[in-house]
Amino acid sequence: MVAGARRCSVAPSVFTFHPRPHVISSRLIGLSIHLFTASGAALGIVALFLAAEGQFAAMFAWLGVALVVDAVDGPLARRFKVTDTAPFIDGVALDLVVDFLNYVVTPLVALWRSSLLEPGVAGAASALVCASSALYFADRRMKTSDYWFRGFPALWNVVVFYLLVLRPSASASLALILTAAALMFAPLVFIHPLRVKRLRVLTIAVTAIWAAAAIAAVAQDLATASFGVKAALVATGCYFLALPLFRQGGAVAKGEVDG
Repeated sequence: MVAGARRCSVAPSVFTFHPRPHVISSRLIGLSIHLFTASGAALGIVALFLAAEGQFAAMFAWLGVALVVDAVDGPLARRFKVTDTAPFIDGVALDLVVDFLNYVVTPLVALWRSSLLEPGVAGAASALVCASSALYFADRRMKTSDYWFRGFPALWNVVVFYLLVLRPSASASLALILTAAALMFAPLVFIHPLRVKRLRVLTIAVTAIWAAAAIAAVAQDLATASFGVKAALVATGCYFLALPLFRQGGAVAKGEVDG
């Protein structure tokens, strides 16, 4: 009887080492989505190498691919519930690591290597922006409950892209950079073009126009882009900057926390 009881007590533990096929499949899907997100870091490091070599159009081409990955991985993660299927990997932390490389570090290398700022200023400005962006990425109030960004969302890839296309003076470039750095900590909202419901259809359409103009600018080597391409970039940029005025509740995030 004792031996029989011992066999009965051991048997159930054996089966715990054989998960059901659908559990294995779900876990593989979850891990695959995390790997897809992490691939953005691989794309970003290639872009960083190109930035260091002064090949800015090629850099933005690689960052553009990384941007597509960033746009797709979130919906995939929510669709396949990766927090349940692969909970041992923090998808939010992974996304932030990849974004910090692609949205902050790589474009700052381009800023440093370009002639947008005076040589003695470029390094100091890049260091200031990098440190400020690190604080912003750690801010739990980064997003409001209705998915707007609280403060300028550290899109330094976009800032440097516009500077390299439009080529303003060094003083104007520095003023824009310092203003954007200060706005990261202002209680003003900025649009998330895919998740904010307000005017979503129009915003996605404008985002598509912006993407087409950005691709054309990269193909035309940024600063030598046609007047029409530059005009489209300026017009769509103004649309995004004006959107907070149409937010229900206003452009100021009053006491709102991460949603």
